[in-house]
Amino acid sequence: MQAKTSERTTPLQADDLDFFHEHGYFLLKKGCSSDLIDAFNGHIHSIRSSSEMPEWALPKKGNLAVDDKDRFSVRLFNPHKHDSFSRQLMKLPVIRGALAQMMGDEAVCVQSMYFYKEPGSPGQAPHQDYYYIKDDPKSMIAAWIAMEEVVDVENGCLWVIPGTHKLGLLPHGKVRNLEEHEAWTDETEGVDLTNEIPVVMEKGDILFFHELLIHSSYKNKSKDRWRRSYVCHYIRQDSTVLHREDLRVKYPLY
Repeated sequence: MQAKTSERTTPLQADDLDFFHEHGYFLLKKGCSSDLIDAFNGHIHSIRSSSEMPEWALPKKGNLAVDDKDRFSVRLFNPHKHDSFSRQLMKLPVIRGALAQMMGDEAVCVQSMYFYKEPGSPGQAPHQDYYYIKDDPKSMIAAWIAMEEVVDVENGCLWVIPGTHKLGLLPHGKVRNLEEHEAWTDETEGVDLTNEIPVVMEKGDILFFHELLIHSSYKNKSKDRWRRSYVCHYIRQDSTVLHREDLRVKYPLY
């Protein structure tokens, strides 16, 4: 029992932490159980398929409501603010433990997103999360949980450029490759994309990455495989989100 508790509260070894600080990301294998993920996927599906969907769960792009057909294609923003199951997954002990090891202090959550990414849907162009969510002092780390049996190049996995978290915030501009990427986000400029590498994941894997790491995804080119994921953004408990009133509330992980 003690060993299992230790694995949850201090899941990373010294080499793992060195890898994160050097490369800007770390893939924790099987951090979440398949049973929990299946239950959560079913829970989110029941919310989005309800004839009386709550206001907070309505599919929206920006502040605009979209068509009913988008129930299972438009991401669900900040479910942790309204839904207890989403908060449960947000504060998994293994996530809390890993973040404390990487940050050197307790983390709090400021944002969550449930992504669908159906077959044929575009990805997001290379970017840095700090461009969208600025915090002081800089401490933000994302935890990206794979919610499918396999997340790979075909169904639109994440790609990262190792070490780019050391470059600071880079200029962002309009997306250039609209065949692969959404048009509504911005793209990091002046970056050599030949250094991108795919992060292939299995159900329950958790990818942690630094707020300045350049990352992206490409179109889901599969015929029948979705790429659902649950992504939360965390900052150190003594850090503050700047300029984003919608993300000022800090949600503790205990």
